[in-house]
This record gives sequence, C-alpha cells and structure tokens, in this order.
Amino acid sequence: MLRRVLALVVPPACLACGAPLRADRDLCAACRATLPWLGRDVCPRCALLLPCGRCPAEHVAWDAAWAPLAHDGPARALVAALKFRGTLAAAQVMAAQMAAGCPFDLQGAAVVPVPALPARRSARGFDHAAILASAVARRSAAGVVACLRRAGSAERQLGAGRATRRAKGRIVVRCPRDAPARAVLVDDVHTTGATLDACARALRRAGAAEVRAITYTRTLP
Repeated sequence: MLRRVLALVVPPACLACGAPLRADRDLCAACRATLPWLGRDVCPRCALLLPCGRCPAEHVAWDAAWAPLAHDGPARALVAALKFRGTLAAAQVMAAQMAAGCPFDLQGAAVVPVPALPARRSARGFDHAAILASAVARRSAAGVVACLRRAGSAERQLGAGRATRRAKGRIVVRCPRDAPARAVLVDDVHTTGATLDACARALRRAGAAEVRAITYTRTLP
C-alpha cells in the first residue's frame, strides 16, 4: 500500500535508465531484455568468457570467481546507480541476480564484503559492497562477516591499467581477526582482479581454507 501511495507522489522509474515504470517493477522491459548475461561458458577462475587464453587468474589467491553479467549496458548502469548515486534499491536487484545464478553453494559460507577505503566510504555515506553482500547473504542462507579492512590512499582504480592496479603497495587489505574457513568475497565489479586478489590473500593469511569471489559484473577485454 505504501509503495502505491508513494508512486502517486514520485512515479517509479527504471533503476538503470530512468524510464517510467509500473509501481511493482524495478527495471523497464527494454533494460531487462538487454541485460548482458554471461551464461555458463565462462572460466571458473577468472570469470571471463571461454576460451580465456592465458588465464589472468593463474596466480591469484582465490579458488574461483564468477559474475552473472558483463560490465555493459543496463548492468553497468545499475552498478553506477548504487555506487555513485546511492540508489540502494539497485543492490536488491543485483543481489537477486547474483544469488539466483551462483554456480557454487553459498549456504553455510561466510559472505565477506570487499572493503572500501575509509575516506571513500565517508565521502559516499555508505559502503556499497557491504550493502550488496548483505543482500546476497539474505538470499542464500549465508552469514556476513565483515572482517577485512582497507588502508592506503584514496587513489581511484577507475581508468588505471592492469599493471598500475597490481603495483606493489597500491592495494593494502588486512584481516585483523581469524578469517572464516569458507569465505565468499562480494563486490560490484571484477576488472583486473587486483582488489579481489588482495582481499583473498588477506583472508588466506588469516586462516581461510577456501576463498571464492562473486561480483555483479565482469569487465571483458
């Protein structure tokens, strides 16, 4: 009822493109039809479409990685809505799609959000990965363990090349407590994997026996 009343005051809009919507919808028909699903024919290590050539995840610290969608079109718009405009409803749509298609069992695992830099979290007023991780956990009978901490400068990753992102000391992640035995890292986008790898290494050092990574989108070469 409340949603219907609010729809009369503020007409609902597509979370990706802003087109007018019915009150019980979150994405318009056009955006739903053009979501860039990756399907099942992806590398279980780097989450890229097969064949991935020389796998970029050959030496990473995680066991498996997966994303339901390519970082393009409406999926990219949903990430931007959550991350840069604070549209928290986008996290619910993203989490539902992540939990529904996940190729590995999340039940009983610990969902670990990829930590944001304190300065960036403070500037935004929220932690988008923590919100997304909580939404994924609610849909998969998993618990959330926010055990990672990020340190270092607030230098943006966006636009940085693979070598720059992976430069020693650029991404500093620590786990100041015992890590869960089965950890599932959750973030919005998997680009080079540098941040995910830093998180996985921190979890390994703290005792994690298994580390997997789920993101909403995967950037393609």
